Amino acid sequence: MNLAELPALHIEQRPPRLLVVDDQPANIQALYQAFSADHQVMMATGGEQALKLATTKQPDLILLDVVMPGMDGHEVCLRLKADAATRDIPVIFVTAHSDEAAETQGLALGAVDFISKPINPAIVRARVKTHLTLKAQADLLRQWVYVDGLTGVRNRRGFDEQLTAEWGRAARDGSALSVILLDVDFFKRYNDHYGHQAGDACLRAVAGFLRQAVKRPGDLVARYGGEEFVCLLPGTPLEDALTFARQLGAGVEALALAHAQSTVSPVVTVSLGVCATSGKQPGSAEALLRAADAQLYAAKAAGRNRSGGIALPAP
Repeated sequence: MNLAELPALHIEQRPPRLLVVDDQPANIQALYQAFSADHQVMMATGGEQALKLATTKQPDLILLDVVMPGMDGHEVCLRLKADAATRDIPVIFVTAHSDEAAETQGLALGAVDFISKPINPAIVRARVKTHLTLKAQADLLRQWVYVDGLTGVRNRRGFDEQLTAEWGRAARDGSALSVILLDVDFFKRYNDHYGHQAGDACLRAVAGFLRQAVKRPGDLVARYGGEEFVCLLPGTPLEDALTFARQLGAGVEALALAHAQSTVSPVVTVSLGVCATSGKQPGSAEALLRAADAQLYAAKAAGRNRSGGIALPAP
């Protein structure tokens, strides 16, 4: 995979999101006027509100007043940087204090820049543009770490982290969560017969189909290892996941990739194992995966080119 294939990372195209935090409406209005034409501007008048918006709305950059009643800007910045969900959001302090000690303290807390009041709109826009560019580059690099180099879908590391997050969400909300493990049938025979380059092309074709089939924004497809892939489906109960697994199996077969060494079909097929939880059941993300893997093994033992599924049993 090379840089020309980066669109596979599904970089979101939208106006940059800014969060302006200031207890003075006049200051908020000045910044809103500077950015509203080509940015999505959110506003908060206090620290607690700012932290909530930062967590739920995930702005690309925060313009943060230092002196506010209650929780001041320094404390807000400290909490933002302590939370994994918000630590990568750049913070620019906007303050009337321009002495060296105040600036040093702000930078030590994790801020990326300091802007003095009263603001100069042209300077503020230039600095915000610089830090938004730097953040976009950092986001791209972070995504690149989670991409499988051969197929362009998420890698095992990216899947594991997302599974942990979605398991926690399902446990909090009591919502459904399903995983589908799928394995290319007789892939070693395919490699031995057609060669490893053809094997790589086969895996890319299967991954490309899966990426197109997994359409919802919250769903994820990843290469689990070797010829094995996994789909993570938040909010999807077992019956829906089983239906989707059957569709995936049929879709891979419809690619019509010749497989002369398969004993189940003249074309490439997959076996699939499904497991789901309601979020209210005891267990763990690891147990969910183990159960899906057991269903995959059962599908292969039953003749391959089929799927099976189970709800996560109590431990």
